[in-house]
Amino acid sequence: MPEILNTKRYKLDKNVFTLGLVSLFTDISSQMIYPLLPIFLSSVLGVGVAFIGLLEGIAEASASILKVLSGWYSDKLKKRK
Repeated sequence: MPEILNTKRYKLDKNVFTLGLVSLFTDISSQMIYPLLPIFLSSVLGVGVAFIGLLEGIAEASASILKVLSGWYSDKLKKRK
């Protein structure tokens, strides 16, 4: 059994807890933007549906290409944890 489980209570450092909380709220806020962006673009800015689809397609395609390229680069470095 690990030593940490044998202790009565494991206390996180205040800075670690604060950084975790800030990271949680940042992730929540960034994830809330994606579903609302097409609604904002169409209703407030008056952008057409075809342009919104094109914009979303370009974003997904660039993310997929970057995943492949970063995976290739990571394999090329051959540095594993």
